[in-house]
Amino acid sequence: MLHRSCHQHCSRLAALLAVVGAIAGCGGPAPTDVALGTLERDRIELTAEAREPIVEITVREGAHVQTGQILLRLDDATIRTRLDQANGAISQAKNRLAELVKGPRVEDILAARARLEGADSQLSTERNELERVRKLVDQKLLSASNYDRQKAVRDAAEAARRETSAQLTQLLRGTRIETLDQARDALNQAESQLRELDVSAARLTVRAPADAIIEALPYKLGERPPPGNPVVVLLRDGAPYARVYVPEPLRVRVLPGTVAEVRVDGADRPLAGRVRYISAEAAFTPYYALTQRDRSRLAFLAEVEVTDPAGAALPAGVPVEVRFGPVP
Repeated sequence: MLHRSCHQHCSRLAALLAVVGAIAGCGGPAPTDVALGTLERDRIELTAEAREPIVEITVREGAHVQTGQILLRLDDATIRTRLDQANGAISQAKNRLAELVKGPRVEDILAARARLEGADSQLSTERNELERVRKLVDQKLLSASNYDRQKAVRDAAEAARRETSAQLTQLLRGTRIETLDQARDALNQAESQLRELDVSAARLTVRAPADAIIEALPYKLGERPPPGNPVVVLLRDGAPYARVYVPEPLRVRVLPGTVAEVRVDGADRPLAGRVRYISAEAAFTPYYALTQRDRSRLAFLAEVEVTDPAGAALPAGVPVEVRFGPVP
C-alpha cells in the first residue's frame, strides 16, 4: 500500500529547464559555481489494495496528519465474508485433529467387533451351504451352475469378513502418525490463510505512515479506485531537501556528505545542508562531441538535505540555489 516517490516530475522538468537556460544562456556566461533547482519534500503515495468503494474519508487536502491516523476506509464487506469462512475452516480442522489425537471411541470398537462377529457367522453359513450344494451336485440332484453361484456367495462373505477384521484392527491400533501430521498441516494452512486475510482487511483502512501533510485525495467518497492506484498523497514532515542539477565543473567537488549552503527565495539567510545523493550520469547530454566547452554544459542530478532546523517550515516547490563546500 505504501509507495514512496521522492521525486516530483514537474519540479524536475522545471529545474532542468532552469539549469539548461542558465548554462546555455542567452546573454551571459554559464554560472558554474552554483547548482539550481527546487526545494522538495519526501512524497508518500498510499495505494488501494482492492477494488472496493471508498466508504469514509476522514481528512481534507492540506490537513496535517500524525502517524497512524486513519485517512480513509474502503468497504470491507467482501473480506469479512472470507474471514468468516476462514474461521470456520480453522474450527473444522481443529475438531478433526482433536478427534484423531483422542483415537477411536469405545463405542466404535464395540460396533466393529459386532460387525466382525456377524461377518464370521455369515461366512460360516455360506460355507455350510456350499458344502451342501456340492453334495447335491455330486448326487446329480443339482446342476454345476448352482455350485458356482454358491461358491461366489461364499467368496463374497470371506471378503466382507476380511474387510471387517481390518477395520477393527485399525481401530485397535489407533491413528497413524502420518494421518496426524496431515491433520496438523491442514490446521496450519487454515490459520495461515486467516492471517493473510487479516492483513488484507487491515489494509482496507488507510493510515498515515508518518507525520505529514495531505497533498492530494485523488478519489471521492463512493468511487472504486483500481488496485495499485494512489488514494492519498502525502508530503512528509521534517527536513526538506534541495533537488538541484550540479554543473559539470563542480562535479568532482560534490560527493555524498559534502557540506553545502542552500539559498531559498524569501528566506532571511542561507541554510546549512549536506549532499545525500548525486547521480553518476549526466541529466543533460549534448548531441555533439564533448569538447572542453561542451562538457561544461553537462549537469548531474543531486539531492541536498537541509540540515538547518530553520528549513523544517519551508514549503516545497520554491526555487533554490546551492553552493558546495566552505563559503567565503
